Amino acid sequence: MSAQPKHDVFQAVADPTRRQLLQLLAGRELPVTAISSHFPISRTAVSKHLRVLAEAGLVKERRIGRETRYRMEAEPLLELKKWLDFYERFWENKLEALRRYVESGEPEGDSLGGPRGIPGAADEERP
Repeated sequence: MSAQPKHDVFQAVADPTRRQLLQLLAGRELPVTAISSHFPISRTAVSKHLRVLAEAGLVKERRIGRETRYRMEAEPLLELKKWLDFYERFWENKLEALRRYVESGEPEGDSLGGPRGIPGAADEERP
């Protein structure tokens, strides 16, 4: 039986500082001193954020002598991607409707609003 992480991926990426940490660590390994220099918070605060990311499996630690280096582990982000993929179809539908509207110059039904979306206002002549 495997131990459950203390923090899940959704909790870990909910914080903007932790999202910035992941971006910083993407494709490279850095010690906490180098990581801390990119943030206006204390090294202790950065370490706490790194601990949350590590508990969610998003960051791995590696000791080299007295130094601990951190690197991003992208695999746990697949859980987040799968969740977002479900909702992507709703965005795609809206983007497709917008594309048709822009290309035609005419709104498609009442969903996009505008003068044609108001009953009786579509073909009124103006004085």
